[in-house]
Amino acid sequence: MFGKMMEMKQKMEEMKQRLDQISVTGNTPGNDVVVRMNGNKKLIGITVSTALAARGDADEIAELMQLAFERAMEQAESVNESEMRAAAGNLLPGLGGML
Repeated sequence: MFGKMMEMKQKMEEMKQRLDQISVTGNTPGNDVVVRMNGNKKLIGITVSTALAARGDADEIAELMQLAFERAMEQAESVNESEMRAAAGNLLPGLGGML
């Protein structure tokens, strides 16, 4: 039992490291704002197009940044859940259908 727990802990750490290497993006229409996150839902970067910045509309920039962030978060959550499901299925094969 203890060995299985240690194996699970090691697999979870490996999964976390894999998720750190996965990059997802959330874009706005026209790619005026692009938000990059990793599979662990950590913000990697935000890019604002020079055209959007030149317009100087702070409210528009804020709205587009929120939209791009939400899209990136959705992608990161999807990747994270998929990896968790796969890891749980591999570690606990009998529970695969329950996850």
